[in-house]
Amino acid sequence: MPELPEVEVVRRGLLTHLVGARVIGVTVFDARALKRHPGSAAHFATTLTGARIESAVRRGKFVWCPLDNGDALVIHLGMSGQIRIVDGEPIRHERVRLVLDGRPAVAFVDQRLFGSLALDSLVDGQDEFPAGLGSDSPFVPSSVTHIARDILDPALDVNALIARFRQRTTGVKVAMLNQSLVSGIGNIYADEALWAAQIHYATPADRIRPIDYRRLFDAVRAVMTTALDAGGTSFDALYVNVNGESGYFDVSLNAYGQDGKPCARCDTLIVREPWQNRSSHFCPSCQRAVRTSR
Repeated sequence: MPELPEVEVVRRGLLTHLVGARVIGVTVFDARALKRHPGSAAHFATTLTGARIESAVRRGKFVWCPLDNGDALVIHLGMSGQIRIVDGEPIRHERVRLVLDGRPAVAFVDQRLFGSLALDSLVDGQDEFPAGLGSDSPFVPSSVTHIARDILDPALDVNALIARFRQRTTGVKVAMLNQSLVSGIGNIYADEALWAAQIHYATPADRIRPIDYRRLFDAVRAVMTTALDAGGTSFDALYVNVNGESGYFDVSLNAYGQDGKPCARCDTLIVREPWQNRSSHFCPSCQRAVRTSR
C-alpha cells in the first residue's frame, strides 16, 4: 500500500502535470472509483469539467487539488491507486480520465478499487497553519478533517504528539498507524523506524519515555525522507509515480521484509511475526519486548 513518501512523490508529479490546467472533459469508466464522492458520477463529471486546478496539497496519505470553483478534488490512492499520464497507450484498470486543456490527459488507475476520487467542500482547519504540504491555506476538505498532521508537516507539534502517545495503552505500533494521532505512517515505515530507534513494536505506548519518542519520531522522519529521495518503496507494479516509474527504496530496508536475514546492527536474524492481519519485522536482540505487567 502506498505510504506517505509514495503519496508525496505522486503529489510532486501533480505539480508538474496537473496544477494550472483546466479540465475540459471527464470520463468515468467505473463509478466504483467515486465511492467517496457525495453525488453521482454525472455530478462529478459535470462539476469538475471547466474547473481550473489551483494546487496539489498533501496531508498524510491524502492529496487534494483545490479548484477555482471553490471545491477540491480529493485523491485517495488506497492500496493500488495510481495517477497516470495518458500517453496514447491503453492503461489497464483505468477508472476515470481527466482531459486537460493543452496538456496530456490524466488517468486514475486502480486495480483493487480501494482508492477513490471525490469532490469535496473546503472547511477551516481550525488553526492558523497551512492545512497541508503544498498550500498556505488553512482550509482542508471536510472528508480529511479527521486526519492528523503527518511527521513531515512543519506545523506538527511534537511535544503534543508525544503527550497523545503517552496517553495510549496500546502497543506503540498500533498508535503509530492511528491516522488520527499522526498520519502517513504505514506498516513498512513503522517497522523501519522502530528498528532504527531500537523499540519493540508491542511496547505499550504509555511505557515509552519522551526522550525515546523523540528518537522514534526522528527515525520516522529520517526513513521517510530517505525513501522520498529514492522515489518511494516498491515491491511490485502497483505503486508507480505519475510517469509510471517505480520507486526503489526497498533495496535499503533494514527490517521490513528482511526476515531470516542478519540484522544490519548486530547480525541477529530478523524475525517476522503475524500482527493485525499483517506482519511486524524486528530484531529480537536490538528490539527487546517490554513486559506489560506493572
